[in-house]
Amino acid sequence: MNTNNRPALGALIYFLLLATLGLYFTFAAVQGDYGVFRQVQIRAEIDQLETDRGRLQAQLDDIENKTHRLSDDYLDMDLLDQQARDILGYLRPDEIMIR
Repeated sequence: MNTNNRPALGALIYFLLLATLGLYFTFAAVQGDYGVFRQVQIRAEIDQLETDRGRLQAQLDDIENKTHRLSDDYLDMDLLDQQARDILGYLRPDEIMIR
């Protein structure tokens, strides 16, 4: 009769295998391509890109507004005067330019 108190070798291998698989899947759930840390990183990228998109949309709206104001259908003389001064360096005859 064998009355050893040692667990069987097969049971030990089985539990080691289960522990290894558990650790692997835990690591993959936290550090993997679709893990918790990657999800946090993706959320931060989404927030940054949404901020950039909002800034670019505001710039686009401003450019569209200026384009409309300088179009053939609607001409804003004040904006035209400002653009001529800024881009072409025009001055009115009664102005003095100081450099």
